[in-house]
Amino acid sequence: MYPLIRPRRLRSNEAIRSLVRETIISPSDFLVPLFVVEGKGIIEEIPSMPNYYRLSLDNLTKEVKELWNMGLRSVLLFVKVPDNLKDNKGSEALNENGLMQLAIKTVKNACPDMLVMTDVALDPYSSYGHDGIVADGEILNDESVEVLTEMSVSHAKAGADFVAPSDMMDGRILSIREALEDEGYLNTGIMAYSAKYASAFYGPFRDALDSAPVDIKNVPKDKKSYQMDYANRFEAIRETQMDIDEGADIVMVKPGLCYLDIVREIKNEVDVPVAVYQVSGEYAMVKAAAEKGWLDHDAVMMEQLTAIKRAGANMIASYFAKDAVKLLG
Repeated sequence: MYPLIRPRRLRSNEAIRSLVRETIISPSDFLVPLFVVEGKGIIEEIPSMPNYYRLSLDNLTKEVKELWNMGLRSVLLFVKVPDNLKDNKGSEALNENGLMQLAIKTVKNACPDMLVMTDVALDPYSSYGHDGIVADGEILNDESVEVLTEMSVSHAKAGADFVAPSDMMDGRILSIREALEDEGYLNTGIMAYSAKYASAFYGPFRDALDSAPVDIKNVPKDKKSYQMDYANRFEAIRETQMDIDEGADIVMVKPGLCYLDIVREIKNEVDVPVAVYQVSGEYAMVKAAAEKGWLDHDAVMMEQLTAIKRAGANMIASYFAKDAVKLLG
């Protein structure tokens, strides 16, 4: 009771504030998304994601070593597939010498102890830009799951530590888990994109991989038939619990900042680690506003990352990982 209890005593200077701080950001909190492209000597800035780059395999090696030296120990790989290798069935995704498979091996050769997670979805490989096979204006679920399952086994064979299905097809976690077990990859983990919303925040990412849905007849113009309605809350808990029951080791909420209520709901309900993806649109907005001088880039970045962790994230996939770790010293 005031005046005996004065909460401001614990806020009076930085020393006491840091001593009683409840949420601490560290390098071990981050998954670093990396975009890989065909070619050699390529470091190509993504126009809608300032200071973020597509890398050829030789530069991927350099980047991974730099990350490791900074204390960043986990990467999440994505590939930009040339148009001539795309089709409706994602055939190139199963190529044992494909770009993703080579990228996995490249990371492991550069830093054997780096944790490698891989994106499992058809959209980078799809001529239609969808996460599944398209037929008669619909996204086929079970046929897509078959390809996603084969893709996951291929990634495990190449050396991936975790596969990360981002497609939101029904039943894909169980199918992938059973296939990994059958093929002897008992220790390959699954990070499921369990509550992935149909968000407008993904635009820059789709620019980075050239993976946006195409606007042609008999092809859905968006991903709302498989990604979740952003108006829904309880559906996220149901989807997440289903993925855990099917064998997911880690579950993810995507995007981040607008969905912190969902992060907390899920964290309160489940016993597995919860990941959050701070997506490309969230990154791009901060970069653009900071460039205009409208906000303090570093202060807003750290506030957002802290909010995500405070909400319940055990790990954060973020394009800010390197920027944040540099600040942390």
